[in-house]
Amino acid sequence: MSRFKNEVLHLQAHVRTLRIGAGALFVLALGLGAGWWSAPRDLTLHIPPDLRSGSVRKWWDVPPESVYAFSFYIFQQLNRWPTDGEQDYARNLQALSAYLTPSCKAFLQQDYGYRRSTGELRERVRGVYEIPGRGYGDDPTGRVKAISRDDWRVTLDLSADEYYGAEQVKRALVRYSLKVVRLDIDPERNPFGLALDCYSQAPQRITAPTAASPVAPSPGETQ
Repeated sequence: MSRFKNEVLHLQAHVRTLRIGAGALFVLALGLGAGWWSAPRDLTLHIPPDLRSGSVRKWWDVPPESVYAFSFYIFQQLNRWPTDGEQDYARNLQALSAYLTPSCKAFLQQDYGYRRSTGELRERVRGVYEIPGRGYGDDPTGRVKAISRDDWRVTLDLSADEYYGAEQVKRALVRYSLKVVRLDIDPERNPFGLALDCYSQAPQRITAPTAASPVAPSPGETQ
């Protein structure tokens, strides 16, 4: 009789151990679930375009090539007027507002109003593109300058072409010095985590392949 009683006590002890283990696993699962829930859903990592070699960097570090690529892409899209500058410019400002700082957006809206009032937008077609031999790969150290961990100055040498109907009314080689800041506040609308803060200095007209001379700033030349 005592043998059966001991067996029952042993089984009861085993069941108690299993219950304690199950309880511990439940608490552990709750802790893991809380950690998973509090973890960020997205994490932006900037990987250099050249993947032939490895790269080790801090997750918050933004490499200069990524800053340049962002600046050129947004600036080019901002200045792309495929049909009518009066409509395209306004539409670009709205579509790209997440990639502009509030002060830059206000400046560009003022520029839009000035150009519209002087007739520089109606039926204008515009586009900008890199001058061959003056891209990031040709002078990487001179194209992006880090001011701080969250601020950069980017130099773009671009050709700006404008047409009125079928007639070309402008072709200018211009050096734009842009300010770029970290603005990682809305990943849904701005996955880059960067924003244009307009110009660090007035644009310069490039008069020769190896020389550049400053021109007076005006709304017609700051876009």
